[in-house]
Amino acid sequence: MLEGKKILLGITGSIAAYKSALLVRLLAKQGAEVKVIMTPLAKEFITPLTLATLSKNHVPVEFFNPENGEWNSHVGFGIWADAFIIAPATANTISKMANGIADNLLLTSYLSAKCPVFIAPAMDLDMYQHPATKRNIEILQSYGNHFIEPTSGELASGLSGKGRLEEPEMIVEKIKEYFQKKNSLLNKRILITAGPTFEKIDAVRFIGNHSSGKMGYALAEECAARGAKVSLVSGPVNIRTDNPSINILDVLSANEMFSKTKELFTDNDVAILAAAVADFTPESPNNGKLKRTGDSLQITLTPTKDIAAELGNIKNQNQITVGFALEKDNEINNAIQKLKKKNLNFIVLNSLNDKGAGFNSETNKITIIDNKENIFEFNLKYKNLVAIDIIDKLEEYLKNTNA
Repeated sequence: MLEGKKILLGITGSIAAYKSALLVRLLAKQGAEVKVIMTPLAKEFITPLTLATLSKNHVPVEFFNPENGEWNSHVGFGIWADAFIIAPATANTISKMANGIADNLLLTSYLSAKCPVFIAPAMDLDMYQHPATKRNIEILQSYGNHFIEPTSGELASGLSGKGRLEEPEMIVEKIKEYFQKKNSLLNKRILITAGPTFEKIDAVRFIGNHSSGKMGYALAEECAARGAKVSLVSGPVNIRTDNPSINILDVLSANEMFSKTKELFTDNDVAILAAAVADFTPESPNNGKLKRTGDSLQITLTPTKDIAAELGNIKNQNQITVGFALEKDNEINNAIQKLKKKNLNFIVLNSLNDKGAGFNSETNKITIIDNKENIFEFNLKYKNLVAIDIIDKLEEYLKNTNA
């Protein structure tokens, strides 16, 4: 699975750096081409010569290479690699990465990297559990970095607990799993809705909601990363993507989203309905600007067309529809009713009672309920990580139903 892959390995100043020699060897055995970057302090634990011998590539430490009089290009490393693994990653390096500090070659290469980045921490248990370290890890996860959790065991301090660098064999397996996922939705066509809809009152006013579209866009990015062709029907948001596998179709109102989604659905295998579509729209919007007259204004609202219900009615046996439910009371029961009523394959429940979840937030906390009423609960996470959980569940469903 790693045959021909270009792997950049960053090594920082941890006693666990001795494990990186085995990591280089295992990656090379898998057919990967490996280049290594070290921080200056990492040389205190393992020599560049050892790693150069195993990787068959020069191991830069400083920006300038006095042996040949050339600069080591951090930009070049970032463009060259298919994946960048930082193992071991110390608390110090993780802190600098989270705060954009670029005072060595490894850090400048990280900031220039165009490829996925995998971070494998190694430190004492108290350092790993410190709120500052936890916050730094959360920041890096929110940027899309992948963390390889440390294990528990005896540490260099003599204490025992979580903080040991994951074993090289397991790190290699994590990298292989990532590249396997890259093609897991190949040849699948996925339709996703995102963002709010704006329902016109007059030429300058509308009825809307606080949806940012971040969840829908995160889902689109995750599907595209796994090889799918994505059609993203987007309400008005301040997000964009440059991913060539994502085709964005901008709409404004619930009616426009209904029409565009229904038009596209026939040619797609899956529809993920993450948009916060208005349930009602003004019956007679004014083409001009309403003037303020009298003490009140009455607007008659009429129901909008139900996108999820319509797709549930017209889908064939091989098509999958995924809905979202935002609830405050009787969350599970209400979500199950919506799941059945709209003929969804599974539904993603958000609760307004969960702090840090819902509209206009960087994080989300979800519960997934499938059409057999199996319930899967997840912790509060950044939305790009929530998207991974949802698409993992979608893949399970595709596999189990042979869709």
